[in-house]
Amino acid sequence: MSAESARTIALPSGEEIAALGQGTWYLGEEPARREQEIAALRLGVDLGMTVVDTAEMYGDGAAEELVGEALRGHREEVFLVSKVLPGHADRKGTVAACEGSLRRLRAERLDLYLLHWRGRWPLEETLAGFHDLMEAERIRYWGVSNLDVADMVELNTLPGGDAVAVDQVLYNLSRRGIEWDLLPWCREAVVTVMAYSPIEQGRLLEAEALGAVARALGATPTQVALAWVLEQGVAAIPRSGSPDHVRENRGAVDLHLPAEALDALDEAFPPPSGPTPLEML
Repeated sequence: MSAESARTIALPSGEEIAALGQGTWYLGEEPARREQEIAALRLGVDLGMTVVDTAEMYGDGAAEELVGEALRGHREEVFLVSKVLPGHADRKGTVAACEGSLRRLRAERLDLYLLHWRGRWPLEETLAGFHDLMEAERIRYWGVSNLDVADMVELNTLPGGDAVAVDQVLYNLSRRGIEWDLLPWCREAVVTVMAYSPIEQGRLLEAEALGAVARALGATPTQVALAWVLEQGVAAIPRSGSPDHVRENRGAVDLHLPAEALDALDEAFPPPSGPTPLEML
């Protein structure tokens, strides 16, 4: 499980980032688990899971503070992602929220800054804030989260909106609706798709069909579920608060699913047969 063998995925700029990263939703909220969670994040980076995703919303900044502590001395090894809450996403609020995130993260710059979901502020306001942050070299790329096709089309028509790098959405074997329209649209528009909750916060692992495929491949259900997301050309950011789970997640990078496994998963978790509203957690 060397870092060198990690799969990568391309951003619109052509820059390659780790296809399997680390999410931090719910991390940093229990003092008793803090050291274990820090160890897990550091191990993930060592194993090549160098995309670390967080948000000002997570634990009201606690996750960002945890990430800042975990990455001390390792910042340059990581592609660091955070998100602005919709209520903060006017022009000035976006800049102020980013500065707050950077303080908690102990960082000078974010690699990617996302609008967490669409709220009351016009997209033009958020774009203006992203532009200001780019000009100030406080972020390298910007993107969105939880935006469906109609939102992405609208965004793309705005001045500078076609510079969107990423749409981060809920996607896993049990939530395949984006395959009908959003995923093809993003591929055509050259927007990278990143999946959050790629194992449905663990609920997916109870599915017998997933377990059967895993047993046949000598893998775990977690590894099969994550490998399936990667096979779709989508990045994945599973959360893990323990080193053992990080090692298990990392095993998905080296797991390639044969055609019969993919067919079995399609039968158990059918692709969409028509348009589906974008799902969120």
